[in-house]
Amino acid sequence: MAGMKRSTERFLTTHTGSLPRPADLIRMMFAKEEDVPVDAAALATRVRAAVAEVVARQVEAGIDLVNDGEMSKPSYATYVKDRLAGFGGSGNTFVYQDLADFPSLEKRVFGDPGRSRRKTPACNAPIAVRDREAAAVDIADLKAALAAAGRSDAFMSAASPGVVSLFFRNDYYKDHESYLFAIADAMRHEYETIANAGIVLQIDCPDLAMGRHIQYADLDLAEFRKRAGMHIAALDHALSGVAPDMVRMHLCWGNYEGPHHRDVPLADVIDLVMKARPHAISFEAANPRHAHEWTLFERVKLPDGKVLIPGVIESKSNFIEHPELIAQRIGRYARLVGRENVLAGSDCGYGTWVGQAAVDPDVVFAKFAAMAEGARIATREFWR
Repeated sequence: MAGMKRSTERFLTTHTGSLPRPADLIRMMFAKEEDVPVDAAALATRVRAAVAEVVARQVEAGIDLVNDGEMSKPSYATYVKDRLAGFGGSGNTFVYQDLADFPSLEKRVFGDPGRSRRKTPACNAPIAVRDREAAAVDIADLKAALAAAGRSDAFMSAASPGVVSLFFRNDYYKDHESYLFAIADAMRHEYETIANAGIVLQIDCPDLAMGRHIQYADLDLAEFRKRAGMHIAALDHALSGVAPDMVRMHLCWGNYEGPHHRDVPLADVIDLVMKARPHAISFEAANPRHAHEWTLFERVKLPDGKVLIPGVIESKSNFIEHPELIAQRIGRYARLVGRENVLAGSDCGYGTWVGQAAVDPDVVFAKFAAMAEGARIATREFWR
């Protein structure tokens, strides 16, 4: 397997994963989540068509490393309940430390159609792979869409063991470590299936950043770092059969329009993240809470073989970033870590939960086109 492409002659573009789903697919997926009978064959056919549509739109917008838009999943994390056995307990509740400081905003964020309908049943039985074919179906849909679009390079997302533990409460295993490693053992099948198909695996790891102000809000920083280290150990365990250059990880502080003033600084977790097995690190770098953190790489050395995918466009704003600004953002990282070690990405996804869409679907692809133009501008500066 070739592994993930690097920016060798120009700056490549990609994004974080989820993309807006068609309205009729959203209705079908809401029905399925609410146990309304849905024709499985009709849903599978619609998902396959949606993947073809979204791949074509990514290519048209100028995205180099495309994906399936997560069309088959109710969300990047909660889809796991449909693929693994062991999740049948009562629903989880969440307190976002930053939103708790602003109660009226908290009601608005938790009231959005996607977040308010998410299903997060607790783990109440041994975890095991229940649906061994789901990932293969996703791969087949993506490969068919790639063939139609004349593309071969792609990525596909999967939930990290840690983010599964964040959303699904443990009511069965004796302690958190046992729970994490049980999830890791079960997720290994999906991880290896994706990588073995020659598709770059993206592991979504909001637990390493967002987890600070949700799952571990009651811990001090030192204790949180210990827990984050445990999460990384479980992830590396699950990835032991996958080559590092077939894996990228996404670090996230939560894809919601909140104050984020309780976010853990990137500086407080970057050393842990750099030690994790994945070859590339995708992270928020465009929004007002994290756009300043590029200066961290003035003093933090990028380990040999690692690649950065900073977000150069926001995921919660309908502003279309100016290509010159995007080029400036790409350039800042390229000057500090080397042009071949930077790919342009988005802060987070644009359809994190089915039915949740802060950014207009057409604006999403206009943002992608602006990112592609910004990458061309930056390329002219760095590859004369």
